[in-house]
Amino acid sequence: MRSTPAFAGLALALLSYAFPSLARESPRSHVEGVASAIEQNYFDERRAKQISTGLRGAAAKGEFDKLTDKRELASALTIKLEPFDRHFRVGWTDAPREQPAADSPVISPAQSQAKHRRGNYGVRRAEVLSGNIGYIDLRGFAPFEFGVAGQPERQAIEAALQLLAGTDALIIDLRDNGGGAPQMVGYLSSAFVKKDADIFNTFHGRDRTMSEAPLDWYPQPRLDTPLFVLTSARTASAAEAFAYTLQSAKRATVVGETSMGAANPGGEVDAGHGFSVFVSFATPINPITKANWEGRGVTPDVAAEPAAALVTARRLALEAVLAKGLSPELATDTRWALDALRAEAGAWPQVPADDYAGAYGMMAVDTDQGRLVLQQGRRPVRTLLPLGGDNFAVLENASQRVVFQRNAKGLVEALELRHSDGDVKRHRRGE
Repeated sequence: MRSTPAFAGLALALLSYAFPSLARESPRSHVEGVASAIEQNYFDERRAKQISTGLRGAAAKGEFDKLTDKRELASALTIKLEPFDRHFRVGWTDAPREQPAADSPVISPAQSQAKHRRGNYGVRRAEVLSGNIGYIDLRGFAPFEFGVAGQPERQAIEAALQLLAGTDALIIDLRDNGGGAPQMVGYLSSAFVKKDADIFNTFHGRDRTMSEAPLDWYPQPRLDTPLFVLTSARTASAAEAFAYTLQSAKRATVVGETSMGAANPGGEVDAGHGFSVFVSFATPINPITKANWEGRGVTPDVAAEPAAALVTARRLALEAVLAKGLSPELATDTRWALDALRAEAGAWPQVPADDYAGAYGMMAVDTDQGRLVLQQGRRPVRTLLPLGGDNFAVLENASQRVVFQRNAKGLVEALELRHSDGDVKRHRRGE
């Protein structure tokens, strides 16, 4: 039977009577849901009242009435709330949401185990750079539980640290790290300080406090290894906690740009009708600074554009290693790595390619896009970086150098392939 307009109107009225939320749902009702979530859960009750009252007042003035698209409303509310706390974030979805544990004072955003696994638990890359500098590209602080054996999140960071255990300095790259779990912050920090060092943040919530100090400490901390932490405006939350903690303890040099300034951890709270709001449940206090980085960010010790931060940190690391003192052979290798890095980062001067191009026994020198390259059979091509005069570093292997030899007439007659361990091979230029 076809319904008439009158029947449809009656049906809607009956539905509204049976399910009042259908009648009440509007941008203002959604704002009320967000405001209530903040008022009931934000760590500072006084500020929670102020923020929620201000949000309700804006809604009463009609500030959000035109935002009937729920995604646009969520974005507008995020922009409205961010000045009060950098962690505030409103979302909307028509899919069921996972709810955070009700009894947890500090909760990271819910993420599935599969997502953590596919991201290798935050460890994007771990490698040894030239000059024996360790490098970890860490994209997140994965959650784990202390006292539970075999957790892949903990094993991943331990594997990275073990891989780099023999390096002379270490760089931890947090430029693309948006945060994560405080357990991992404490555990990774403990890999660089004395056991039981009083350096860790204490989180203060409405009804409890919690320390970021790990329950299990890393068993072989590296107390004297030069440590550098890279930051950018993307670095946030737990990543900032790691940088701030070790910087405040004077255990790490922070390189890059000022971080986001999101200090207060929390979790997502259901605000009704598919809306949620990330609410800070606590605020950290550092035992050294008696403060935190909320709204200000972590200020780097050495400022650098994000794209240049790694090169800057590598230079600082090599200089720090040389300053500590090395055996002559190792010092040579480190200096060569530093020279190659400076040559790579600097403006490449034009070199008289015709002076050098040609065959040298089993090797050949040619040009590629204006750069000198060294070829040896089917081996990978090596790029030569000008160091001044007839001396060149090897881009792909800083432990090697190429030095061209000239005869009495000033013409190049040979090349020497030198290694930082003292080995030298000489190849005469073909006629």
